[in-house]
Amino acid sequence: MPANFIPGPSPVYEDYARCIHCGLCLNACPTYRLWNLEADSPRGRIHQMFHVFQSELSGQAQPEARLSNSFVEHIDKCLDCRACETACPSGVEYGKLVEHARARIERSYERSWIARAARDFFFEEFFSAHHFIEDAARLFRIYQRSGLQAVARGIGILKLLGLAERDRLLPHIDDEFFFSRIGSTFTPVGRRRARVAFFAGCIANVTFSGLQEATVRVLTANGCEVVVPAEQLCCGALSVHAGFREAARELARKNLAAFRLEDFDAIVTNAAGCGSTLKEYNHLFSPREPEYTQARAFVAKMRDVTEFLAELGLRAKLYPLRQRVTYQDSCHLLHGQKVREAPRALLGAIPQLDFVELPYSEICCGSAGTYNVTQTETSLALLAEKMRHVQSTGAQTIVTTNPGCMLQLRAGVALHQTNQSVLHVIELLDRAFHAI
Repeated sequence: MPANFIPGPSPVYEDYARCIHCGLCLNACPTYRLWNLEADSPRGRIHQMFHVFQSELSGQAQPEARLSNSFVEHIDKCLDCRACETACPSGVEYGKLVEHARARIERSYERSWIARAARDFFFEEFFSAHHFIEDAARLFRIYQRSGLQAVARGIGILKLLGLAERDRLLPHIDDEFFFSRIGSTFTPVGRRRARVAFFAGCIANVTFSGLQEATVRVLTANGCEVVVPAEQLCCGALSVHAGFREAARELARKNLAAFRLEDFDAIVTNAAGCGSTLKEYNHLFSPREPEYTQARAFVAKMRDVTEFLAELGLRAKLYPLRQRVTYQDSCHLLHGQKVREAPRALLGAIPQLDFVELPYSEICCGSAGTYNVTQTETSLALLAEKMRHVQSTGAQTIVTTNPGCMLQLRAGVALHQTNQSVLHVIELLDRAFHAI
């Protein structure tokens, strides 16, 4: 097997040629809006990807380590937010193209041995077992609770090491992890209306345990029996976005085995980034591979929790919440999954909630998986613009539908001192069910 072999289906000529260079994607692209550079626009990146594709077709593919630094830089700077897909009149599947380009880079581009070792561990090993995540979370919890973080910030060592901005984005580690609930079944309140499997994810189990518990409470309050399958692992989103396609495929295989589809009416997740990848598991396998049919059946039952609840209908009584709220669209819910109205419908069901639309809500907040770690300066520039629009709404609370967006927005609140709360739509619903 060639060293640059990329497993699973690959883009064909028509996938690239579908781009007609009309430019309607430009204003939707966060990096083009920042820099006004064609090479950092969707159509500019597609042009570069097509050039590499043509060289492969003609037998003139560049040898290993010959992919240009410029090509890698422009692809790395893409957030993979997929806003261009929503704007595109020709139906270009940009997410599929950029993920394949990153897989091509990962197979053929020579990085430093330190970067290679770190990426290999993080994207191939770290997410493959819960204990890696739990062990790392415990270490970070000691760092946060012991005073080491305060000391490191106070003496300026983080700034000296170039880690100050990344430290600000570090999530608060929970006292208790939701990992202890994996394998559990939760009974519905009243008559059972549905039986669902909850895809709990990975990092959220150590940083958003409260959200996980709220998700279970909201589902059970509305007549759902909730099962958290024991053998589930990370969805593979971060791996596939980084170009580690085989690692993502292996995680997908294990998750497909963990969820017995015939036992559930739906599989739900509260993480839009996870849901986008989970809904595209069939894209990781070729039709001739045995996993493909199973993946398609899995995708057919996959729902974002807001999407599922909007379809099912809310049964539990909602109490008034007297506050002004604005909503930030999570890119992989809006652009990846094409779900826009469901979160807004749920917010609209809360009595006396003062909901105000956020200007440019469809533009990425800068989180984008690991983007705020690997491209921190750009991420913070996008966040600053996002917080400017948030402040224009006068909202007391910002709600969204993805843990990564919540972390980014909370960092924005702290950095820009806006004194706002940041919640998941489900957390706000949970408060409305119990507010008396």
